[in-house]
Amino acid sequence: GRIFDLLEEEPEVAEASETLKDVKGEVDIKNVCFHYDESKKLIEDFNLHVKPGMRVAIVGPTGCGKSTFINLLMRFYDVNSGSISVDGKPIRDITRHSLRSSYGMVLQETWIFEGTVRENIAYGKQDATEEEIVAAAKAAHCHSFIKRMKDGYDTIISDNDGISQGQKQLLCIARVMLAMPPMLILDEATSSIDTKTEMKIQNAFAKMTKGKTSFIVAHRLSTIKNADTILVMDKGRIIEIGNHDQLLAKNGFYAELYNSQFKKT
Repeated sequence: GRIFDLLEEEPEVAEASETLKDVKGEVDIKNVCFHYDESKKLIEDFNLHVKPGMRVAIVGPTGCGKSTFINLLMRFYDVNSGSISVDGKPIRDITRHSLRSSYGMVLQETWIFEGTVRENIAYGKQDATEEEIVAAAKAAHCHSFIKRMKDGYDTIISDNDGISQGQKQLLCIARVMLAMPPMLILDEATSSIDTKTEMKIQNAFAKMTKGKTSFIVAHRLSTIKNADTILVMDKGRIIEIGNHDQLLAKNGFYAELYNSQFKKT
């Protein structure tokens, strides 16, 4: 059944020819509607203008459309209607490779391939020097545990190897810190890291996102206090928008979410 489903699948829209160059990071989302299933509407009439260098946080309950929004930004799915543009160019008119290589992603689900630690970190910048790789590892706070490994940066690892989920996540963070793309997507990027290391990583993220357009999906609201704009989503719509202080002052959905995480027991 699955084989026939795949054979009957519609092919992807033909690849465009235009490439993104010298990306500034201005993102425009206009009247976007999207659904996986026509009977279940997910994102409706979504509008957002992101200036270059803005840090945009996305919060909301499970199933509200946060991850779908990220999938649309990266064009893993095409919108049903409306448009998404980067630097004034509709992403349908841009090659998928140039669009996706403009983003650096750190996701909740990490991925490590079989190879050396060095190769895993340098995956997004394969011509990186040893000094650059080590600097990225230090910035991501994984240099110390790498040095404790049997062969250091030459240690062979794989996704099923003996390193912890938190260590994998730090390696993925180092990978992005080395590549330093013009735009960033951080989707629960510190979910598997202990609290002490997370505080250090948040400082590293603050430096990394400075001047770069970034989209930050977070359940722990303490990690997004310094975002320029916070989008509060529910059932595929933006129901509140503003910075942390503005949203708390509204005493609405965001304030309720925030207080539920930090109220005294």
